[in-house]
Amino acid sequence: MKKYVIGIDLGGTKIATAISDLKGEIVEKIVLDTKSYLGEEVVISRIIKTIDDVIEKSNINLSDIKAIGIGSPGPLDVKKGIIIETPNLPFKNFDIVSPISEKFKVKTYLDNDANVAAIGEFIFGAGVGKENLIYITVSTGIGAGAILNGKPYRGSTSNALEMGHIIVEPSSKHMCNCGKYGDVEALSSGTAIAKRAKEAIDKGEETSLKNLDKVTSKEVYEAYLKGDETSIRILDEAFKYLGIAIGNIITLFDPEIIVIGGGVSKIGEFFFEEIRKNAKKTTFDFMFDNTKIVPSKLGEDNNLIGAIALALIESKEYEKEFQ
Repeated sequence: MKKYVIGIDLGGTKIATAISDLKGEIVEKIVLDTKSYLGEEVVISRIIKTIDDVIEKSNINLSDIKAIGIGSPGPLDVKKGIIIETPNLPFKNFDIVSPISEKFKVKTYLDNDANVAAIGEFIFGAGVGKENLIYITVSTGIGAGAILNGKPYRGSTSNALEMGHIIVEPSSKHMCNCGKYGDVEALSSGTAIAKRAKEAIDKGEETSLKNLDKVTSKEVYEAYLKGDETSIRILDEAFKYLGIAIGNIITLFDPEIIVIGGGVSKIGEFFFEEIRKNAKKTTFDFMFDNTKIVPSKLGEDNNLIGAIALALIESKEYEKEFQ
């Protein structure tokens, strides 16, 4: 009898839910708007609806589903299955696991979205065959997850590797949403890059960016390629600080591989060249030379595949399948 797991990628705007076999092959996938503005009960009911829908559309018996994994923004209490609080969702100290596990009578596991992406890359992506892996997402914010000695590392409160909040420039005047100044999220995220561009335009700098209706990191990079001096300054600074943070991660964890995903990483090889150059300056050469810094192999579905991988690894179905 074939077995399956369900993965849920819970985001501020979308809920993506998929049912897969134990090799990570997706059988059915559903995406719904989160509608977080309607409150926590609406969001949990929509999560449950996606689970019902993927089961119905796949024609798989509930008894054949061995585990459910949920990837969510944090901070979380993973052991208790609670979302403590997160900016883009209405939950506050909300037990998200119990309503799902009680309805479906299936073991349900919760983890930070960066952690599940790390697990996904470890089992199915760029980190296959590695024992020590760091996953970093560089997007609206910056987050990270780790696999150390072949196992997910979460820390004592399950909130380890909040990498976006590493202070890399204590004298900076740029404040993060967390309230701190000079952390890498405030200086190097996609949001930060766009903010620096807007600030430059508002100051009246001579830049081609001022002719655009909307400026994101993508537009800043395109202007960079055309020699726009403001864009060159913004990206050089952003990638300098991100490289410093990654160099510190290498010094701390000595990983075999660092996998980077998220919207800003889609800039491509230029992004990775800059990150490698700046990371090398801030760690030991022999440790840097031992660490590959590569793009995610799982693409836009990395959090969803990671949630599937979470269900596999926590339920021990992964070990049974891949031994």
